[in-house]
Amino acid sequence: MAVLSQILVVNAGSSSLKLRVLGDADEVTGSADLPPEKDKAALEATIEGFGEVHAVGHRIVHGGDEFRGPVLIDPSVRQRLGALTDLAPLHQPKSLAALDAVTEVLPDVPAVACFDTAFHATIPAAAATFALPAEWRERWSLRRFGFHGLSHAYVSRRAADLLGVSSSDSDSDSDSDSDSDSGPGSGLRLVSCHLGAGASLAAVRDGRSVDTTMGFTPLDGLVMATRSGSVDPGLVLWLQTHAGIPADELGDALENRSGLAGLAGTGNLREILARATAGEAQAELAREVYLHRLAASVAAMTAALGGLDALAFTGGVGENSAEIRSRAAARLGFLGVYVDNDRNGTAPSDRDISPPGAPVRVLVISAREDIEIARQVRDVIPA
Repeated sequence: MAVLSQILVVNAGSSSLKLRVLGDADEVTGSADLPPEKDKAALEATIEGFGEVHAVGHRIVHGGDEFRGPVLIDPSVRQRLGALTDLAPLHQPKSLAALDAVTEVLPDVPAVACFDTAFHATIPAAAATFALPAEWRERWSLRRFGFHGLSHAYVSRRAADLLGVSSSDSDSDSDSDSDSDSGPGSGLRLVSCHLGAGASLAAVRDGRSVDTTMGFTPLDGLVMATRSGSVDPGLVLWLQTHAGIPADELGDALENRSGLAGLAGTGNLREILARATAGEAQAELAREVYLHRLAASVAAMTAALGGLDALAFTGGVGENSAEIRSRAAARLGFLGVYVDNDRNGTAPSDRDISPPGAPVRVLVISAREDIEIARQVRDVIPA
């Protein structure tokens, strides 16, 4: 069977526009990171340098309730994506600006929108529903959307590969639809830990998300580099009504001046760990707050799964910080999570770092959203 090759993957972040071209075996045949302020001539020259491109896959942060899977982009889809900007005002405009710029360079090449929220469309109502007035929830689609879905989807597939789990290993007790494809890692209860500047966990059963730590926005959940993670809403209301802090200032502080930066003056976790090792109290507190929220959230995701078979670390911190993995595992021994110090310290990703015979397998997996996007493009566009 022919496989669609030369797929241009477009990932617009806050600091760069990442362009990757993947061949039919998911090998990277072209790569470039451009400044977020895209110069049309530079973008055109870069894309032309990649050679022939057969399809484009765009990472789009928010699909709302409407887009629950990848979709071929046409003018109607583009318009509907723009209407979702209010749900992700910091992220959606960057994605759509990149979409428009690349479409202008490759107007006749089919393009697919791949959503960070779509993987979490399978979360059951009990996990997705906020206990808010019904008229609010219905009027404004207030629910837990979840994010980093492209990363979590790839991790779930790669974890199944590493553990040798296939759809033939399906649990007969699975609560997934009996007439649907059970997906990668059928029967596997996995907590995927995407730890980077932004961070979230996903509880994945049978290759499907059943819970996640981010909610209506990417501000919820874990402590992040500059984002607060979960905060008592009463505290935010108190700051607004009693301290007189306006909403826009609160939003900026929670998004850009909180998290590790608020605790230790920097969002760089590597620096914080080094300062904590040197005995600096502020850095020690930041490390412990980070780990406390991480371990508690892994336990919560495990409860959503009804048990734990594997824990996977990905993202810049998840892949590169042996100390965070080790310290997190030390807090999770009651769940059967252990790491082998020698395996944990080795450099290559995509490996099992748990000791032989451990009841829960602990994995380190390279973040490859580009591979997941290319897979979704192939699902939408036949070769």
